[in-house]
Amino acid sequence: MQTLLRDNRLCGDDRMSEDTTVAVADRVDEVEAPLRRVFREYGLPRVHWFVVAVAMNLVARLSSLLPPLVLGTAIDAVFNGSSDYSLPLVPKAWLPAEPKAQFWFSVALIVGAFVVTAACTWAQGIASDVFAHRSLHAVRVDTFRKMQELDMAFFDEQQTGEAMSILNQDATNLERFLDQALKNGFRLVIMVLAIGALLISMNWQLALVTLVGVPLMALFTIWFSRKVAPRYDAVRSSVGDLNTQLENSIGGMQLVKTSNTEEFETERVERASWNFYTTNMDVLKLAFLYRPGMRLLAGLSFVATFVVGGLWLFSGPPLFFSGDLTVGEFVVFIFLTQRFIDPLAQISNIIDWFENARASGKRIFGLMDTPVRIEDAPDAIELDPVDGAVEYDDVTFGYDEEPIIEDVSFDAAAGDTVAFVGPTGAGKSTAVKLLMRLYDVDEGAIRVDGHDVRDVTVGSLRESIGYVSQETYLFDGTVAENIRYGEFDATREEIIEAAKAAEAHEFIEELADGYDTQVGERGARLSGGQRQRISIARTVLQDPDILILDEATSAVDTETEVLIQRSLDRLAADRTTFVIAHRLSTVTDADTILVLEEGRVVERGTHQELLEEDGLYANLWAVQAGEIDDLPDEFVDRARGDV
Repeated sequence: MQTLLRDNRLCGDDRMSEDTTVAVADRVDEVEAPLRRVFREYGLPRVHWFVVAVAMNLVARLSSLLPPLVLGTAIDAVFNGSSDYSLPLVPKAWLPAEPKAQFWFSVALIVGAFVVTAACTWAQGIASDVFAHRSLHAVRVDTFRKMQELDMAFFDEQQTGEAMSILNQDATNLERFLDQALKNGFRLVIMVLAIGALLISMNWQLALVTLVGVPLMALFTIWFSRKVAPRYDAVRSSVGDLNTQLENSIGGMQLVKTSNTEEFETERVERASWNFYTTNMDVLKLAFLYRPGMRLLAGLSFVATFVVGGLWLFSGPPLFFSGDLTVGEFVVFIFLTQRFIDPLAQISNIIDWFENARASGKRIFGLMDTPVRIEDAPDAIELDPVDGAVEYDDVTFGYDEEPIIEDVSFDAAAGDTVAFVGPTGAGKSTAVKLLMRLYDVDEGAIRVDGHDVRDVTVGSLRESIGYVSQETYLFDGTVAENIRYGEFDATREEIIEAAKAAEAHEFIEELADGYDTQVGERGARLSGGQRQRISIARTVLQDPDILILDEATSAVDTETEVLIQRSLDRLAADRTTFVIAHRLSTVTDADTILVLEEGRVVERGTHQELLEEDGLYANLWAVQAGEIDDLPDEFVDRARGDV
């Protein structure tokens, strides 16, 4: 992915706007209530699964309270005979009168409660998982779709590891919130309310003892949430930084080894990992205080209930308490208080999931809220058919007050070949990428067949343009799949014909599995020249009306260059072609050569005309031909792009 992003970045002369960078960072901070937004935008369309999960959770939790309640009733009525056999909400006529029958009825109720709890817990788990994972799927797909809609300026700055972190870890954190946090949160609410109501209905005085810890837990939780929130933001940011460093170091492993810089890269990864460690420890230190604190408060509630209830049974109501307490009621209180403690102790996990998801939600929606700058105008038309006439009319483009392209104007008739040459950083790649609307001009206009490129649909514009870069990207797959990419309905015969036109058929046939050979990640199993010819075959199959060749032969050896140049000449025939040339020998036959320097066209003409003009182009030509002995140093430096 890094190579793909790099292929699409501005080459040499290209910088990222500080305004864009700051805007993205600020947008993350401006996202409000991200989890509410997640539920609104992605949960509501699947809310029926959520409703089923909540209903099953409710039934499961209520049925789980039945065994201790029945047990307490059986102890008092069946074993002690100290009270009548009765159950809340159950008519007296439905209950057996004989102690033995009451015993077996109690057993049946307890078994039935366990069965219902298990069945409803299973159903609730299925429903909540479907709800969470389908929502996660939609979040991830929408995030990736939005990422593809953003203009290239975003990818000039966005680190690959950071993007992967958003698509993977951040999306997964939202899934964990939608599943575990909501499930356990509803379980907590149901258990607290149901147990509280039962305890109060049985003995409101002892219930107050049991519930006295709840307000303290709530205050403790509010304090923890406020303290831990910014720490989770730092953790999510450090995860992105660590992923970026790992991706860069692993992706550049060949350079690392050939430069003998393993220790340097290890130190960089170590710094990023240590940053992640320290930010994570900031969260864990609070968690180490909060979680035991919550268990302590819950445990103290249990102990207080046991002590007060035990004294009540031994010697009557203690202190200011009044009334009676049976053994069965005391047993129910002990059981339910324990049930009460467990969900309260889970609050720490719920807070973890919530804060992690909140931080991740801010990053995801910060990306989703990034404005799309390159998009179709409301009245955009389809660019079809295309003759290929291109006009640049006083085109200016840059960042802030520093232009990269300034007042560039020229006309290219259909079928013409226009070459861009000049020192490194002159703006050559930027000029052609404006034609594809990878960026939009700041001033002036670019027209294709008389249509401003901003007035036609982006899809139809880019479908009419074929782009061959010097840094070819191949996807992990077969040779045939990479040639077919973008023309997915192409037949095997069409793929082979395109490969032949690109001088690629012969070497493909010699591969282990021919066209079905796996090329490896980024085409790692092929040479640079082989990857380049597959890229050209892909463009041949596309059959574009306009062709852009961005230094397509600068990174290969002379023999391979001859083969590639021959295929490029064949591809460029009878179509409008723009060539960014590093080696001037490849553009001597161009209809027009534009010489760029510091973003401006300083010379134009044919090869012979520019040589006769004896300007920058002639200097460039002399430098590449090795005829520099008689040239002043300032001209040599200028030609090489050193000034």
